[in-house]
Amino acid sequence: MRRGVARVVSAGFFMLAAILVVAGCNQNTESSVSAQKGKSEQSSEEKLIKIGITQIVEHPALDSIRQGIVDQLAEEGFENGKTIQLDYANAQGDINNVTTIAQQMTADKKDMIIPITTQSTQAVLKQANGIPIVFAGVTDPVAAKIVPALDKPGDHITGMADVAPMDKEVDLITKFIPSVKKIGIIYNTGEINAGVQVKMIEEAAKAKNIIVEKAGISSSSEMKDGAESIVHKVDAILVPKDNMVVSSFEALLQVAQTAKVPVFASDSDTVKRGAVATYGIDYYKTGQQTGKIAVRVLKGEKPSAIPVQVAQDVELVINNKSVAAFNLEIPASIKQEARIIHE
Repeated sequence: MRRGVARVVSAGFFMLAAILVVAGCNQNTESSVSAQKGKSEQSSEEKLIKIGITQIVEHPALDSIRQGIVDQLAEEGFENGKTIQLDYANAQGDINNVTTIAQQMTADKKDMIIPITTQSTQAVLKQANGIPIVFAGVTDPVAAKIVPALDKPGDHITGMADVAPMDKEVDLITKFIPSVKKIGIIYNTGEINAGVQVKMIEEAAKAKNIIVEKAGISSSSEMKDGAESIVHKVDAILVPKDNMVVSSFEALLQVAQTAKVPVFASDSDTVKRGAVATYGIDYYKTGQQTGKIAVRVLKGEKPSAIPVQVAQDVELVINNKSVAAFNLEIPASIKQEARIIHE
């Protein structure tokens, strides 16, 4: 009897020990799986490609570029929060903020920085320390000393140039106002892009015996005074693709409307805001093209091997409401090719 009890107790002991061992193994396995899952999630987060987008100021044309970039990246598999981590910063027109943003993005060790506009690109180029740069919204990257040449952009930079067709803009004014003798321009004296465009306008105007009256400003607060200084001397005003002028366009438009002097633009978004017409670049498409370049770099191509692309497709856009407000008529010769809006 005692021997039987001993055998039962012994058997029970070994069964209990086996259960404990199995339980321990299961617990260790679960802990191991949990730890591996945590590491996997952490690894996934770490693999997100960090891309910074910096913009000197917000206005519809630049916002369209940015949206085009983001949409194109997502279309090609680089979606924010899934495969990339986008960091957007707007300098609010302050050049000091432009530099600070460039410094912060560099310190954050972005995998790529996409600056929109000349001044943002210049600031990033000074700070980036080899980080790949794909720029947009730059009229003349060579004149701005961003790249030495369009076909040989540099070690870690490339992008999109968007030279507005100023000869076509001047010609467009003459179609609406055949008797035009003087064209007014307001521009930012501190922006290289603006200076390049002013020169282009002067050359195009000279070819048609048209005089150009200029008003240089250094801040948005000077826009109204600048407009008032030339509005009574000219037959029309042409707005270059100047970020300071475009961002404060409404102040210029108000002065021009009071004086009944028609305002023409260099981008379709400004026409939507009240300018008469433009042979404008589609800035959303420019953003998409920039996004395509960015994808090529993200997939391994060197920026130096990708020539700077130049946006060339333009569209004639006319604001019918503004045409009427400035007592003009849409010329029959261009009516069929135009996209007429009624805003």
